[in-house]
Amino acid sequence: MTKPSLPDLLHAAVSAVGGTERRGQVAMAEAVAEAIDDNSHRLIQAGTGTGKSLGYLVPALAHGERVVVATATLALQRQLVERDLPRTVDALHPQLRRRPQFAMLKGRSNYLCLHRLHEGAPQDEEEGLFDQFEAAAPSSKLGQDLLRLRDWADETETGDRDDLTPGVSDKAWSQISVSSRECLGATKCAYGAECFAEAARERAKLADVVVTNHALLAIDAIEGAPVLPQHEVLIVDEAHELVSRVTGVATGELTPGQVNRAVKRAAKLVDEKTADALQTASESFERVMELALPGRLEVVPEDLGYALMILRDAARNVISAIGATRDKSVQDEDAVRKQALAAVENIHAVAERIAIGSEYDVVWYERHDRFGATLRVAPLSVSGLLREKLFEDRAVVLTSATLKIGGDFNGVAASLGLSPEGVEGDDVPPWKGLDVGSPFDYPKQGILYVAKHLATPGREGTRGDMMDELAELIEAAGGRTLGLFSSMRGAKAAAEELRGRLDNPILLQGEETLGELIKNFAADPKTCLFGTLSLWQGVDVPGPSCQLVVMDRIPFPRPDDPLMSARQKSVEEHGGNGFMAVAATHAALLMAQGAGRLVRATGDKGVVAVLDPRLATARYGSFLRATLPDFWYTTDRNQARRSLAAIDAAAKADGA
Repeated sequence: MTKPSLPDLLHAAVSAVGGTERRGQVAMAEAVAEAIDDNSHRLIQAGTGTGKSLGYLVPALAHGERVVVATATLALQRQLVERDLPRTVDALHPQLRRRPQFAMLKGRSNYLCLHRLHEGAPQDEEEGLFDQFEAAAPSSKLGQDLLRLRDWADETETGDRDDLTPGVSDKAWSQISVSSRECLGATKCAYGAECFAEAARERAKLADVVVTNHALLAIDAIEGAPVLPQHEVLIVDEAHELVSRVTGVATGELTPGQVNRAVKRAAKLVDEKTADALQTASESFERVMELALPGRLEVVPEDLGYALMILRDAARNVISAIGATRDKSVQDEDAVRKQALAAVENIHAVAERIAIGSEYDVVWYERHDRFGATLRVAPLSVSGLLREKLFEDRAVVLTSATLKIGGDFNGVAASLGLSPEGVEGDDVPPWKGLDVGSPFDYPKQGILYVAKHLATPGREGTRGDMMDELAELIEAAGGRTLGLFSSMRGAKAAAEELRGRLDNPILLQGEETLGELIKNFAADPKTCLFGTLSLWQGVDVPGPSCQLVVMDRIPFPRPDDPLMSARQKSVEEHGGNGFMAVAATHAALLMAQGAGRLVRATGDKGVVAVLDPRLATARYGSFLRATLPDFWYTTDRNQARRSLAAIDAAAKADGA
């Protein structure tokens, strides 16, 4: 039997989902198939509307070997598993003569733990375990969430937190879930045969396509214990997010509260002398943390280093002693022991990592008004880790709508541990970049307006001229505005100011769930939605409700961000341009994502307004603009207002 051709398979899949074939999608599918066949690597930029998911799913399913697809957002994971994969498998089945299987796999804490649900959670203050359902008042929000979780446990087939609608608070979920370190293991657990997390792993072992997230991919790479099943192909979607997600997984933290909880959990499982030593170390660490000031620690201070070494040694002794001591009064000793061990092992690992010190780590203090000080440690760079762990023994395809920074792929490639395109060497994974473009006609569908006449934004204080400009633009647009702010403080200030000046309803991130805010924004064209980071990347509102996207300023990282400033300094010490490699690249990625909120369909029209004159006047402005969609560009404020008014009038004429 002849093998079905890729164009025929793609045509069948696109027809099944009711889509339209795009040239860029065909080019992408061919590049993915080539990478799979050659066991090579690709960076593929595919603009909004390309049909990116089918562009990689069709060649992946046709391949026949196991493929892992890692995404950054829950929304895309759901889309793949609930919509794209079922339809694509059905469409390809007649030609492939087989029905590829697919499964979702997440970290263990995303699944309901039946042991924790039925046996209770280890209690810190008292002997044994406690019943969280009895402890929470039935009338409280926590109590209601827990009762709903107990009912849901009887009907759910997956135990996946994301299948619970509406969701519950993190506090409620933590009462019925465990981390991988706290898990007893299927063979030791009374509920091992029914375990939701184990069932998800078994489904993944049998699947042709496993859909997971960047965090689990990072854990699989970093911790050395395989979490994902063996696979020949890795596809990383939303790949612009990968470095920050891997950094997050590789970041450790210590707080006095966290150490205190570990002390209480371990106290009944070790002898008094060992427990007292950990308690003393905890108090020493807490005294140091009381005096902690926010900022980077280029050298670990002597008092902190001493406190960490005592903490590390005491934690190590507890870890050794826990295995040898049995407290007859403790109920379900295995669960209590496992949770205590997990807490103490984490403290030992982070304390040792910071105490030893490494030129490849960045250490800093953070201080929160409510929670006090936190000590954090993160890798200066994850590029070496990614080069070593990501690109070995499999074909890797990384794709996103924003991978070309300043006009080429090399900036993103460097952050992934890759050399510039075309450079080859013994330890250098070779790769190719491909920009398949977008089906949208950006110069005709959108305008990039830079408010060149405004004052350059400073670090502090309100910007009166910016508020005036924003109000006038919203009035010209008739509402229909997504306001993207570089800080929550800026978003709140603008919402408060303009609610008093305009008749348009202004929704503010944090005042309702994100999903509810986006739904309400999409439903009423007069409405505006203001917010910060998650709105820059998480909003998909095609049509007349979003015809003006405003960015208050270029979203450079804060100058006092310890990790970003350390990375910038490191680039400079190695002879590079730290500002361009770190700060400007960070801003360019965010701006490209933010500008991508405007045109989501072929009929969309509108204006992206940047209220920061530096995009027009600074030397790095052209680098940032080269990363944005190819909109028609102007600094003429009157032109921007006239265009918005015309777009508003056309939308109203169409009944929107």
